[in-house]
Amino acid sequence: MTMNRLPAALIETLEHMLPGRVSVAQAVREHHGRDESHFPPALPDAVVFPHTTDEVAAIARACHAAGVPMIPFGAGSSLEGHVLAVRGGVCIDLTQMNRIVTLHAEDFDVTVQPGVTRKQLNAEIRDSGLFFPIDPGADATLGGMAATRASGTNAVRYGTMRENLLGATAVLADGRVLRTGGRARKSAAGYDLARLMVGSEGTLGIITELTLKLYPVPEAIAAAVCCFPSVHDAVRCVIQTIQLGVPIARIELLDTLSVQAINAYSKTALQEAPTLFFEFHGSAAGVDEQASTVQAVSKEFGGTDFSWANRPEDRSRLWQARHDAYFACINLKPGWRSLTTDVCVPISQLSDCIAATRDDIEANGLIAPILGHVGDGNFHVLVLTDPASPDDNARAEAFHDRLVRRALAHEGTCTGEHGIGFGKAQFLALEHGETAVSVMRAIKQALDPLNLLNPAKVLPE
Repeated sequence: MTMNRLPAALIETLEHMLPGRVSVAQAVREHHGRDESHFPPALPDAVVFPHTTDEVAAIARACHAAGVPMIPFGAGSSLEGHVLAVRGGVCIDLTQMNRIVTLHAEDFDVTVQPGVTRKQLNAEIRDSGLFFPIDPGADATLGGMAATRASGTNAVRYGTMRENLLGATAVLADGRVLRTGGRARKSAAGYDLARLMVGSEGTLGIITELTLKLYPVPEAIAAAVCCFPSVHDAVRCVIQTIQLGVPIARIELLDTLSVQAINAYSKTALQEAPTLFFEFHGSAAGVDEQASTVQAVSKEFGGTDFSWANRPEDRSRLWQARHDAYFACINLKPGWRSLTTDVCVPISQLSDCIAATRDDIEANGLIAPILGHVGDGNFHVLVLTDPASPDDNARAEAFHDRLVRRALAHEGTCTGEHGIGFGKAQFLALEHGETAVSVMRAIKQALDPLNLLNPAKVLPE
């Protein structure tokens, strides 16, 4: 892909608007033409670095007039090819829009620019006694997290980005600025355009400001690890815990292969067996009660070695190891890639779906660790493939197709948190039906008739 795909007049216009913040360098374009997915790179023709909503609007007007695609870019940690410039165009890197605009501690909300990361936000508001709980693992930007409807380990208690967004500012394809939602905790005024942007993956607008809910830092936090005879027993423990109404903050599952990978990568000494990670939030008495209940449930299903991590540094080390699981699993086969799946099913269907998935993995001789946020029915299979082997990749894709169809048969979804990108577009109609997809197309056509915002993503072409 070469620079001459962009009109010279557009480059001149962008350089005039953003002096020193427009790049056509090969290295910069390569950095912005890949993410953490297994898809091959697709480079933009230029990369721009705006600082304000007005600058993003000016960029959009210029690109719209020239008929040039625009691809919003955050941390580049997405897993479904969201930021790949498959039609070329201008990558709009929002990471320099990283300012906390306003904090209203008394109302438990904050307004931020999209390039603020979750770790940055929590570090800067620490003294307020509040925190933002959505934790997808990677230190993603909040704009990217909203665009992909991210969730992660805390979703079982605090919900996803959708439930935690109060308002948003977005730039539309033609440069108009849409401000929707606000700081009120509820509103019945018109269509919910703020949440229309959540999960739109940059195809309907470029998010340039977000107002988010915050929560008090819990008085007490405790983590625990427990091993089980089988994945089936671990999942049954999860189901029982949820059905008892225990207000647990996190429940994470790792199968034996995942634990082996983490021990090797993170230098931990976890027992190499199917394992659940728990975290409890609340008052000291409440945390003790939750933990005692879960420990008793665990024993019913053969759980052993129920060990605690109360000190913050121990909890951080434990959860960092869990967050590093993606890279740990890839490290099982250096040089290979992971086709990372993302299905989610109702909690009562979880055990059957995982059991059938494990049988599928074994029957087809795949190297595929299973882990996930099983407290809300979401699990991931990391199918490791040799990029140089067409057979490997074909078998992985065929497994993914079967897994999605299995999840849908269990009344689930093809993606619990990673989004559609272009890797799962073929499943959209299968999950929602042609009528729903036609409505989505109508919305896209109304807001972006020239198909310039992140083209070839979400909707099947």
